[in-house]
Amino acid sequence: MSDETQPPQDPAKDIATDSEAQLVEEADLLEEATEEAKVRAPEKTLAEQASDPLTHRFECRSCGFVYDPEEGVKKLRIESGTAFQQLDALAFRCPVCRSRVGAFRDIGPRAKASGFEENLDFGLGVNRLTPGQKNVLIFGSLALGFAFFLSLYSLR
Repeated sequence: MSDETQPPQDPAKDIATDSEAQLVEEADLLEEATEEAKVRAPEKTLAEQASDPLTHRFECRSCGFVYDPEEGVKKLRIESGTAFQQLDALAFRCPVCRSRVGAFRDIGPRAKASGFEENLDFGLGVNRLTPGQKNVLIFGSLALGFAFFLSLYSLR
């Protein structure tokens, strides 16, 4: 038997090295999480946009003007990306009818289907379309109908 003795270990030193290792691991995880968040930030899901009031559009009840934060208002020099809540309530007026901020109501995000929630299941699925999709459907069918009407002249 050999009498190799190891020097006594200080338990406080072990705890300090363990906590340092944990801090380094946590810092690495935090850096990875922030990098992932930066990558995913532009790709917000529809549910995240609906729950984020900074992306909601607001409509003037007086004239129907819609303030969209993605577009801003060039006439008033409001940059795109400026949320409605960030506008100065005293200085901002509707660019069409000059109504105050109180005349605007929240109409939700751009990708939200228009109409009441209980009515979205009716109408052969058309009620679930966004206003832009409805415009394409309506004016596309009108253009197609006009083209068919003009094609009747070739039947002589």
